[in-house]
Amino acid sequence: MIINIPKGTKDIVPSESYKWQWIEKRFRETAAKYGYREFRTPIFEHTELFARGIGDTTDVVQKEMYTFEIAERSLTLKPEGTAGVARSYIENKMSGEPLPGKYFYITPCFRYEKMQKGRQRQFHQFGIECFGSKNMMADAEVIAMGWDVLTGLGITGLSLRINSIGCPNCRKEYRKALQDFLRPNYDKFCDTCKGRFEKNPMRILDCKSPECQKYVQGAPRMLDYLCDECKDAFEDLKSNLDAMGIPYEVDPGIVRGLDYYTKTAFEFVSSDLGAQSTVCGGGRYDHLVEELGGPDTPAVGFGMGIERLLLILEAKGIEIPKPEGADVFIATMGDRAKKEGLKLVVDLRKKGLSVVTDVMERGLKAQLKYADRSGAAYTVVIGDDELDKGVVALRDMKNSTQKEVKIESLFEEISGQGK
Repeated sequence: MIINIPKGTKDIVPSESYKWQWIEKRFRETAAKYGYREFRTPIFEHTELFARGIGDTTDVVQKEMYTFEIAERSLTLKPEGTAGVARSYIENKMSGEPLPGKYFYITPCFRYEKMQKGRQRQFHQFGIECFGSKNMMADAEVIAMGWDVLTGLGITGLSLRINSIGCPNCRKEYRKALQDFLRPNYDKFCDTCKGRFEKNPMRILDCKSPECQKYVQGAPRMLDYLCDECKDAFEDLKSNLDAMGIPYEVDPGIVRGLDYYTKTAFEFVSSDLGAQSTVCGGGRYDHLVEELGGPDTPAVGFGMGIERLLLILEAKGIEIPKPEGADVFIATMGDRAKKEGLKLVVDLRKKGLSVVTDVMERGLKAQLKYADRSGAAYTVVIGDDELDKGVVALRDMKNSTQKEVKIESLFEEISGQGK
């Protein structure tokens, strides 16, 4: 019986993995330019972390988490990256380090949700978190970094959409106004939205049910209920983005799918996957660290899915450069040549060259054919005649030229140091 890959997961085979490496390299390069350091947290955490951090009224917590019981403990595969970083920030007492704390991560995440183009049940996320600053310059810089990552990959035609979803103070009045608007159609909402009505009615606006969406049209906007502090912060954010030359549009419909967001919420949208698709989303979460038991710590960040980025690059025809082959392939004839070839393999690798040789006991003709297919820059041929003269036959695979080279001069010849 053949064991197949689980639904919602995907193998990243060597013919594709170089694309991931290319994207991840650019993530890391951009993060370094902005002063962000890498965080690596466990694949699973205590379930309570996500229930408290993300919010028990969200689809993620209610429907999508991979949770399992072991030794009377409830553990969950991480559905997103922020909560784990916040937990580690607290546990490792990182609030004592110079602020802001600027971190990035590249991690697999897990959500049991309906599969669609660019969305897997195991997916990979690049994210950043900036801890410690209430200033809207931090929000603008986080957005600018998302912009730089996406445009640095060659993606054009992006739309940045921003909104403010207020703070606990101004949400009180908005919550009442929203409940008053939704109450007449309460019986028509799905069971999930009915459960959200008292706990967090704003989540109803984010429901994916077409039936529920019919009854939220024309709902009050959070932007109209912002307190003076949140209103000033949003104007400050827009001013900062204008100064940085980053185009945006205000979209009052953005609420994000996780409960920890406050004030700033934003999304980068692309239409290159057919329907408009969010490729990067984030915002401010000033109370998450405190909610998880840490000190009062304002924060802002974003996350973007690597699978979707790859689909967009493909849709736009952006070619990811394939890796070059080895520097040299060593082909041998006979036992004596094989031993000398192994010595050369070790020596050239120690000197920094990438070297491959035959381990299949092929004949010389088959070795040369394999060398050509492997993409090696040079092929070295060693036989008894060459050994007797203290030389090897060096073939330049690009120019199809061949010459004899002394064994002790081989490295300099291949590396170009002898020219």
